[in-house]
Amino acid sequence: MYLFLIIQTKNFAPYKNQQPDFLTFRQFDILTKYNHMMHRKQISMWLFLFLVLVLLALHLPQHTQAQDRLFRWWQRDQERREPVDTLVTSFVPRGAALELEFIRGDAHNHPLMAVWIEDLDSNYIQTLYVAESIGKGVFRHGDPSSGRWQPGPVRRPAALPYWGHQRGVQADDGYYLPTQDDPVPDALTGATPKNSFILQSHAPDDDIQKFRVLFEINQSWNWNEYWTNDKFPGDEHYMTSSQPAVVYEARIDLDDGQDEYELKPIGHSHWSGQDGRLFTDLSTITTALEIAGSITLRVLP
Repeated sequence: MYLFLIIQTKNFAPYKNQQPDFLTFRQFDILTKYNHMMHRKQISMWLFLFLVLVLLALHLPQHTQAQDRLFRWWQRDQERREPVDTLVTSFVPRGAALELEFIRGDAHNHPLMAVWIEDLDSNYIQTLYVAESIGKGVFRHGDPSSGRWQPGPVRRPAALPYWGHQRGVQADDGYYLPTQDDPVPDALTGATPKNSFILQSHAPDDDIQKFRVLFEINQSWNWNEYWTNDKFPGDEHYMTSSQPAVVYEARIDLDDGQDEYELKPIGHSHWSGQDGRLFTDLSTITTALEIAGSITLRVLP
C-alpha cells in the first residue's frame, strides 16, 4: 500500500501551487501525512531490528547449542567418510554376538590396545582382541641388528599391563606378556588398525548373561606436563609408555533389553607395568584420553 501511495502521489506538485485533478486538498493532505508516517515507522522498525541483532551478538555465548550440534554432526559425517577397518575374532564356545565400534580421537597415532571380558567380580574370562605385536611378542620394527629395522621380539610390559595381569599368564622372564613360544591364538589378534574400526566378536558362553567388557589403550611418546620423559630416570619401560595406558569399561546385562553400551574410562595402568593395579585418578591424564573419541559396544540379535 505504501508503494501504491507513492506512485499515486509522486507527480503531485505542492498543493499550494497546483490543485490535484482527482483529490481534494483535504484528501491529498491526508495521503501525504500517511506516507510520511509509514516512512518513519519503517525506519524505526529497521533501527529496532539492528539494535536487537547488536545486543544478541554482544550477549550470546561464543558457541551456541545449535553450533555445537552442527559441529557434532560434521564430526560424525567426517567419521563416516573415513575408512573403517573391520576385525573379526572368534573362539569356542560361542555366546551372544557382540560388535565394538572404536572411533579414533584427535590424539590417535598408532596405539596398542586390548579388549577382553571379565565377570562382575573382575575375574578374567576371555580376550576378544589384542594388538598382534603384543599378542605374538614380535614387533614390526623390533630388530635393528642388520642395520635396518626388521621384525623381532620386543618386551613391552608397560604397553597393556592391566590386560596382561588380569589375564594372569606369566612368562619365564617374569612379564605378564605373551611370547613367541606361547602367543595369543591367531583368531584373537590382528594388526593394529590405523583408523576407526569395528570389532566383531562374541561373548564366551550363553550361560554368561552379566559381564564387563574392558578396553585398554596405550600410545608411545605421548608425554604431557606431568608424565615427562625424565619423571622416572633409568626406567626403560616407562620411557616406552609415557602417559600410562587408559582402561575403559562397560557393564553388560543381556537380560535388560539394552543393545548399546558406551565404554567409559575407569582408570589407568601402572606407568611401567610393574604390577596389575588400576589407578582410578585420571587427573594427570590428558591427551591419552583423546586417543579414543568414543568406544561403543552393541549386542547383536
